[in-house]
Amino acid sequence: MVDMTDFQKSFLARGTGQTLFTQKEFDEALAIAKAEIMAMAIEATRTAIKIERDECAKLAEETDKELAEKIRNRLPSQNN
Repeated sequence: MVDMTDFQKSFLARGTGQTLFTQKEFDEALAIAKAEIMAMAIEATRTAIKIERDECAKLAEETDKELAEKIRNRLPSQNN
């Protein structure tokens, strides 16, 4: 890690004396950011599950086409 200059240390210790945003604004922005992160995590999880299900169906298709279709259509709402 690189050492900070005296200016950087001073700036971090004192700041600029200006309020950049209020605590309420910070809390609201943080809540929005958390919601966006959760939405992306949910979508990524859904996509990963769909990919995994499709790959399992491909394996099953080699021996049992009916089983493969059951795997693919297990959760129809996620096929979009």
